[in-house]
Amino acid sequence: MRSMRRKRFWIFTLGTVLVSSLFIFATTGRKKPYRHDKPIHTIVIDAGHGGEDAGARGSYSTEKQITLAVALKLGKMIEDNMPDVKVVYTRTTDRYDDVHRKAEIANDAHGDLFVSIHCNSTVKVRKTVGYKTVTRKKGKRKIATKVPIYAYYPSEAKGTETYVWATSKNNAKLESLKQHSSSVIVLDDDSSRANMDPTDPATYIMLNTLRNAYFDQSLRLSSIIEDEFTKTGRLSRGARQRNEKGIWVLSGTAMPSVLVEVGFISNPEEEDFLNSQEGQMATATSIYNAIQRYKEELERFGAPTSNDLPTPTTRNKKHAPVKDKTLLAAATAKRTPASRPSSLRNKMEANLHSRKASNNASRKPAKSDLAASKAHSRNDIAAVPRGKQGKERMASARPGKKGPPTPSSRDKLRQREHENIKNALAATGSYKVQVMSCPTSYPPHAKVFAKLKATIVKETIAAGRKKIYKYYCVNYKTFAQANAALHNAKKLGFKDAFILDRNGSRLEARL
Repeated sequence: MRSMRRKRFWIFTLGTVLVSSLFIFATTGRKKPYRHDKPIHTIVIDAGHGGEDAGARGSYSTEKQITLAVALKLGKMIEDNMPDVKVVYTRTTDRYDDVHRKAEIANDAHGDLFVSIHCNSTVKVRKTVGYKTVTRKKGKRKIATKVPIYAYYPSEAKGTETYVWATSKNNAKLESLKQHSSSVIVLDDDSSRANMDPTDPATYIMLNTLRNAYFDQSLRLSSIIEDEFTKTGRLSRGARQRNEKGIWVLSGTAMPSVLVEVGFISNPEEEDFLNSQEGQMATATSIYNAIQRYKEELERFGAPTSNDLPTPTTRNKKHAPVKDKTLLAAATAKRTPASRPSSLRNKMEANLHSRKASNNASRKPAKSDLAASKAHSRNDIAAVPRGKQGKERMASARPGKKGPPTPSSRDKLRQREHENIKNALAATGSYKVQVMSCPTSYPPHAKVFAKLKATIVKETIAAGRKKIYKYYCVNYKTFAQANAALHNAKKLGFKDAFILDRNGSRLEARL
């Protein structure tokens, strides 16, 4: 009896020691989290122009004054409401720095997001207000001619725009990532920072993937900014790509970057709004809300790690691959809301195929059913007696002409299918390309869309008594895929095609 108790005691003691040692090993052997746990740590705010470069001019103000006021208000909001985010300004006074210096400031600060604030402007509108008679000599004769009298008025153009760098500037963006590879920190198990060799093919592929992620994130942020402007009643001119001179700062920064045109200083109404404290605060608040939404999306879906990036083997033996790569660039989240609901898209496609099959089955009945229906109709005709009684029976069997037409089951099915397609398309959050809008109704499998080789969705819009039909190519996960589809559509003759994001905002790509 005592030996049994001793055995139980030692078994219990050894089990307790084993469990305790496992617990201690699990708690002490756990790796410490990296310094960059959150995707955004540093935001660089650029107030456009400055110093001797006044920028666009209004009737009584300049662009450099408005951009600096909005930038300082935006930075103050971020500092007050995002204590874990550091704000870096390219300028806080009336100072001039060229775009290369501004990009250098952003890259040296290891920024995770670059926001450049500018004002838009257009030339004055010339209108003919009358004519005057002018006498001119033509040889020895004097000829009287009428010359128009012009008056110049401020342009009525207004609204906000947000730009990202054009795809033609992708090489410049990639060079910025190579030159400022310190903004893309690669850590291993032993050291706090590992050296990156831009000549390594694996590094080149990683930076190329990172550049594409930056482009998608910049485009996403630009759409959110324009959406926030529309919530305050401002007119949005859309999120666009820009390739013109003076936009180099977007491709020269090694981070997601956008340029916000907060309004037209050439429009007297918007100039007054942008110079008022209320207008500047409303503008800064819209941009802040967009950054907050963008930051929450990145934190919700996480920043990409080495598992999200390709790690190909290289033939060059001089460059050894870095172990346990972990990208810690701030805003390089590869997962975006547009790429989330792949299962929902699959369900939508399956639903479409099943409904098409049911429609085809209902439209093409079997031959045996046709023969049976013909025989049945013949029997009915033979059963009806001739003469006056037969005519009365036939008249009573006809439906009344005055009653309202009841919708057929096929019409109900089509309406239900249209609603399901519209709801599913809105829920996927993918990019789509509108290829055509016309009053002619085409089925999605029509020959006019055959060469597109894409999933076509038709949307019906009532315009008074008429109907307008819009046709979309859908199910594009990234902007690059939608841009390629847009290029193909325009090549096939759909000259008015354009890209829409998940919110229905138009994105004008430069092909």
